[in-house]
Amino acid sequence: MIDEQGFRHGVGIILVNAKRQVFLAKRIGKTAWQFPQGGMKVDETPEEAMYRELQEEIGLHAEDVKVLSSTRRWLRYRLPRRLVRHYSKPICIGQKQKWFLLQLINQQATIDLAVSEKPEFDAWAWVSYWYPLTQVVAFKRRVYNLAMKEFSRIVLSKRFLEDK
Repeated sequence: MIDEQGFRHGVGIILVNAKRQVFLAKRIGKTAWQFPQGGMKVDETPEEAMYRELQEEIGLHAEDVKVLSSTRRWLRYRLPRRLVRHYSKPICIGQKQKWFLLQLINQQATIDLAVSEKPEFDAWAWVSYWYPLTQVVAFKRRVYNLAMKEFSRIVLSKRFLEDK
């Protein structure tokens, strides 16, 4: 779904474990690391798209996680000019994303990067909270920074560990 300004609607997922580490995955065949994310279908709500992407990209289900928060507004990034597919209609110039903060609550849940026919990732790791900002491609860094700053008040609070 691409809006009239050329931004594809999508969702981003920051998955955090009990140690306040976040899930980061490496794109297949690339050196780029990122959080799970994906586009929304026309008939989906952001939350429905988030659960679908969670299952398709890393094999987790709604019962494996708890939604802690979502961004107050849509966050946008523009694609570098070299990545814009000028031949496709409508032209997509970037993404407009609703971000979700999820907590892994099922400690027996298994991360499965090969759950879909076309996997997007070939490696993953639990990393310290701010580490992804040094690993994500430059054009996504601003959006990651905005989402992580908004969610840091939850993840880095004293109550986060007390609620376990």
